[in-house]
Amino acid sequence: MGSGAIHRRLALVLAMLTAAGLLVIATPGAAQAAAHCPGRKMRTLPFSTGSVVVYKRGGYLCAVTLAKKPGAKRKMSVSIRARGGRPVVDEGRYKRHAGPVTVHAGRRCIWVKGRVAGGSVSSGWILC
Repeated sequence: MGSGAIHRRLALVLAMLTAAGLLVIATPGAAQAAAHCPGRKMRTLPFSTGSVVVYKRGGYLCAVTLAKKPGAKRKMSVSIRARGGRPVVDEGRYKRHAGPVTVHAGRRCIWVKGRVAGGSVSSGWILC
């Protein structure tokens, strides 16, 4: 392999790494949630101090609460419940996010809740 081919391959790898880095910088909240939940983003539920992001893969739904301003540890929670089931909850003192929590919903509706410090959201039955 000649030096020209090696330089072209190195340039291609560098371009791909740069593009990936720019995508992460452009959407840090989405990238952070995607790192924890597999699947396709189905819903974002914003509230004053953060947001809950819901992902779906197969019959499973996953939720993460993201703080609007990560920093000092504060009380956060996320819960997801399939209709007819019990909620799956993660709560504690976190800097960036609570969760992920996953539930098998199949084709059932889900109810998602999230809280960061004094702000919160409750979805009601969604994705029916």
